[in-house]
Parts: sequence; C-alpha cells; structure tokens
Amino acid sequence: MTVFSGPNAQGKTNILEAMHLCCTGRSHRTSHDEEMIRWGTPASRVSVLSSQKDGTHEVSVILIKGQKKKKSVRIGAREAERIGELFGHVFGVLFSPEDLMIVKGGPSERRRFVDMQLSQLRPSYFYTLQQAARVLVQRNALLRAIAEKPSLEGTLDVWDEQLSLTGASVVRARREVIEVLSSLACEEHKSLTDGKEELRLRYNSEAAQKEDPAAFLLQRLRETRADDIRRMSTGTGVHRDDIAITINGKDARTYASQGQQRSAVLSLKLAQTSFAEMERGEAPILMLDDVMSELDPDRRRQLIERIGSMQTFVTCTDISDLAGAEKGRIYQVREGKLYI
Repeated sequence: MTVFSGPNAQGKTNILEAMHLCCTGRSHRTSHDEEMIRWGTPASRVSVLSSQKDGTHEVSVILIKGQKKKKSVRIGAREAERIGELFGHVFGVLFSPEDLMIVKGGPSERRRFVDMQLSQLRPSYFYTLQQAARVLVQRNALLRAIAEKPSLEGTLDVWDEQLSLTGASVVRARREVIEVLSSLACEEHKSLTDGKEELRLRYNSEAAQKEDPAAFLLQRLRETRADDIRRMSTGTGVHRDDIAITINGKDARTYASQGQQRSAVLSLKLAQTSFAEMERGEAPILMLDDVMSELDPDRRRQLIERIGSMQTFVTCTDISDLAGAEKGRIYQVREGKLYI
C-alpha cells in the first residue's frame, strides 16, 4: 500500500487521475482532456511503468492545448494509432467519490462501468462498442434526413442490419460480464457487511434474454421504424440498456442509504479486481480515493483485510484512517508536490 496523505485541495486525487489516465485513456472526473492540463501551461505528460507476467510495459499519455490532435498515446517508443491500443498495458481499478453515480446516476453511468471493465480486459470489445456508436450516429442522421426527404427510408435497412449485428456482440459480452460481476460483488458485499446484505446485478435488456440477440434487435428496429422516423432518433438498441443494482431485493438507487450505496459501489470495484485477475492471471492495481474516512470502522477493517494482497494506492486526509493496514511508502502531499 502506497499512501498519499494531506489536506484537501493539495493534489492527491490528481495522482490517481494520472494513473487512471494511463489505464483507460480518460479521466474519471471530466470528459474534457484540457481540464487535466495544469493551469497556465500548454501541455502535460503522464508516464507509467508497469511490471507484468509478460514483461515491462511503459505507457505515456500526452495532452496538448489548442491543437487538432489534443491527445496522443505512446506505448514504449511507439505512438499508438488508436486509443484502444492502450488497454491491457496498465490495468487498474479506481474507486473515487464520483463512482457513487454508478448507483445514484442514470443508466449511462452503469453502462459505462461495465463497458470500461470489458474494454480494459478485451480491447476488441472497445472497437465493437465504437463501431456500434458510429452506426447509431449514422442511423440517427439518416432519420433526420428522412424528415426532409421521405424517399430515403429504404436505405435504413442497411443501418438496421449493422446496428443489430454490432449490438448483439455488445449484448453477449455485457451479459457474460454482468453475470460474473454479480456473483463476485455479492460475495464481496457479504464480507463488507458481515453477511447482513445481499447485493445483486441484473442486466435489463430485452435482447439479452433472447437466444439470437441480433435477430431480435433487427425485428424490433423494423417494428419501431415509424416511431423512430417520427422522433428522428433510434429508440431500440444497446444504448438503452440498464443494469439494475439491488440490495436485499430492493433497488439501491431508490431505497439504499448513502452508506449502503457507497458499500455497494466498493463491492463492485472489488469484484472488478477479482474478475480481472480471473481473466488476466494477475491482480490489477487498486486506487482508492478518500474512501476510508467515509466507512464505519467495521467496514474499514474488512476492506483493509481484503486488499492486503494487492498493490494499492490510497489517498487520505488522516493517516489514522489506515490503522491496521500494512503500509509501504507514505507521501505527504502539499501544493502539488510529494514529500517523504
């Protein structure tokens, strides 16, 4: 366990954000890359060196203001042509206060949680997801064009077929990972709550219940075509899926307390680490941003026991929150600098 300790607003979270950037190519806090560049400077660079079973991996992400290509990724000495090439070189799981939105937020937050897990472990899934998103954009653009020129309706057939095929690939992958994550998260949650609560995930997708998701999606796209033309947007597809999260059979978004929601998300993150280890044969790094202070003493103790075998990076304002944990190096963070 590496600890970054210090008062708020000193830069502790920036360290974890930088590490997460090298794992996924994106920030966990903003969708605008320029917001990660230090104020008043034109660019930033983050580099991570990781040792894995297959050798050493070096990844760098460079962000530049005001240029057409604002982000570039280097893997070793080579510049990556696509962002998806980043996945797998540094694998990490981050828990931050923003992750409460997995439970509290809308369906897109839960889809993103599952999609990011799959993308890191299986880069081919990331490209399928990108393709599905591009097809959706094209189909929606065509629906808007049909409003001006109805004779274009016949060209929807091609896009319907593409959307159903890519969508089916996404559905099958999500269905598999959600089933595994549900089982793993259930066990993690029982441990954190001393068996008092049962956490479950359920994939809310009509297509996921079908033996042939592609055929089902294609049929639904044809059945709802008139509605789509009227609305000028696509109402059927994997972009409408959701993942239900329940605690003791009740919807966690509606009925769980703030503490229960926090424990649920933490259980999901720990399940991610277990799933990654099953897939890769080695544990990912774990990043915990200001987690301990929000947990009661029992859940804090359970968490410390659980993460003892993983390389973990923790931020905290009070080092006493980590009492009982076997700590490695402890850094004090002040005004964006580290002190031993």
